Amino acid sequence: MVPQRHGAPVAVAAGMIGPVTPATPATPRAVVPWRQVLRLLPAAVRDQLRHQDLALHGAAVTFYAAISAVPLVLLAGRLATEVVGRARMEDLAGSLAEALPAALGAGDVARGLIEDAVHTSWWVALFVTLPASMYGEGLGRAYSSLAGVQHRMVGWRSRLSVLPLLAVAPLLLLGVLAVTPLLADLFSEGLGATALGVYVALNVDWIAVSVPLVWSFRVVSPDPPPWPVAIVGGLVTGAFVSGFLQGFTLFLALPIDLGAPFGGLTGVGAVTAVLLWMYLLHLVVLVGYVATRQAERLHEGFDRRVGADRRG
Repeated sequence: MVPQRHGAPVAVAAGMIGPVTPATPATPRAVVPWRQVLRLLPAAVRDQLRHQDLALHGAAVTFYAAISAVPLVLLAGRLATEVVGRARMEDLAGSLAEALPAALGAGDVARGLIEDAVHTSWWVALFVTLPASMYGEGLGRAYSSLAGVQHRMVGWRSRLSVLPLLAVAPLLLLGVLAVTPLLADLFSEGLGATALGVYVALNVDWIAVSVPLVWSFRVVSPDPPPWPVAIVGGLVTGAFVSGFLQGFTLFLALPIDLGAPFGGLTGVGAVTAVLLWMYLLHLVVLVGYVATRQAERLHEGFDRRVGADRRG
């Protein structure tokens, strides 16, 4: 069903109220050059976010992501095992553990999760598809609210729209794991080799996160930009997300007591720290979505009101 804006003109005659003509959602003007769009974009993003609670949207998506994270890894890891075999996946899990900082024990946790995914049964893999798809619902609801549009089936529509990503997820996971032996060797050497390893990890993560971002901007969003704009927006947003992921890796290398603020409960502190970083990452994603959407509207010269609703 095609979404429509609220507030269509009405006619009142003899006590009867009815729609006259559908409101035109946008009036195209002259196309704005991209150089000018880049100059106007920060103000446009700031103006939209001034009227919306970005922090609340980020917290909401983080909630959905917390439910979906482990099922996503289990599903992707189980499918990846069918591609390279159990022995290879277990070797890559060991390399991942060596590549991650040891201060907070992140390597052991990551290796254990990958090994659990390797030995997951197909029945479990099929079952976890449902909670894994909830991440799409979280993104779809946030995009819908930020775009000012409404769809009656936004939850299930968004879940179905991420299913192709679940099929691609094993390849993305293998791409990340494939470089972990190299990273483990680089991180064990001098400062120069470590800097090279960070650069390699930055670019690999950039590609791995940009693919789902582009898809989410173009397919999951209820008010998507054209493919070229979604691709550029996803790549730029992915670069920032990748940078934040390297910041998270640096955080894992700090010798701090995560349980100190929680009465010595290290497990609670670790989960809280992960959720905090997920929250920051989703703030970056949502700002990237808003910027991508605003860039398309500035370029096309549409005169659209921020926050106008659509119903489908």
